[in-house]
Amino acid sequence: MLLVSASQDDKVVRFAIDEATGRLTPAGEYSVPGGPAPMAVSPDGRTLYVSLRSSNRVAAFRIEAPTGDLAPLNEIDLGGSATFITTDRAGRFLLAAYYADGRVSVNQLESDGSVGERIQTVDTAEKAHCIVVDRSNRFVFVPHTGAEAIFQFSFDANSGQLTPNAAGHVSTARPDADHEPRHLWFHPTADFAYVSMERGSEIGAFHFDPQQGTLSFVTRDVGGRKSVPEIASTIPADFAETNSTADIGVTPDGRFAYVSNRGHDSIAGFRVDAETGQVQAADPPTTPTEKTPRSFNIHPSGNWMYVAGQGSGQLTAYRIGNDGGLTPLQTVGVGRSPSWAQVIVVPTE
Repeated sequence: MLLVSASQDDKVVRFAIDEATGRLTPAGEYSVPGGPAPMAVSPDGRTLYVSLRSSNRVAAFRIEAPTGDLAPLNEIDLGGSATFITTDRAGRFLLAAYYADGRVSVNQLESDGSVGERIQTVDTAEKAHCIVVDRSNRFVFVPHTGAEAIFQFSFDANSGQLTPNAAGHVSTARPDADHEPRHLWFHPTADFAYVSMERGSEIGAFHFDPQQGTLSFVTRDVGGRKSVPEIASTIPADFAETNSTADIGVTPDGRFAYVSNRGHDSIAGFRVDAETGQVQAADPPTTPTEKTPRSFNIHPSGNWMYVAGQGSGQLTAYRIGNDGGLTPLQTVGVGRSPSWAQVIVVPTE
């Protein structure tokens, strides 16, 4: 199923997904007061978490099997507006990043999936925009658009404690331009990570050291004389209007990466070289979307993508071709200011 949070309507909209065609059928709406925005799903697919940004809270829902209905579990005060939430890979902790407050937090998750007590709060820097746990469940990364840096942490999967990595943070600052790392997505099998650069309208490629838990730019040789960071534009060279990137995603097979453009109103596609980590613009390099595509999500099959237009209140389903190209299938209304699209594989029992 697909869930979409419509922040200004205080609701979450549910759609059934046709697993053969990728098309959507409306399957209900849920009243979720407080400005529902970012969402996260437990690793077992049985619990949904929704950040309520206007009320500084987070709500937990049980995902009923096999219907996909949402049943409220609990709601707690986070003490701030969480811009991004996620669970650790074992589903024992809820981690959150706070854009306005410049911090991250960790909360215990109870055995029934409800959100428990606060374990830790760590002050970082302005505009903490995302928080991601690596595949090993040992390291955590927090891109900051304000600080031009990705903060790096070690993560204790038993206690939920975050410890700043001894290597510190990785800077994305360059003398020629601002980049502003926003969202991060790990390659599913290779030791690379990809980051949407909000202000620079770019995708950045990073090596991931799975032993040290650190990121460093993938580089590309230019003219055979020097290496430069692998940072590629997400918009056409002749686009002169204002643009900023938002979301990022990598297909489950690791062959393609995508970034959403707000202003150009498109999804930029890239071919990923799993040996070098480098990216190359797909053909076509961008696909038009609804206005202000803040959030999108790729189906676990890798066959479809769902893109929410925050500025239009519409969501479009796309087929992902074997060449990475996107073909629109269907557009549906979801409500005012859709902030998050989340595909969920509902447990069968």
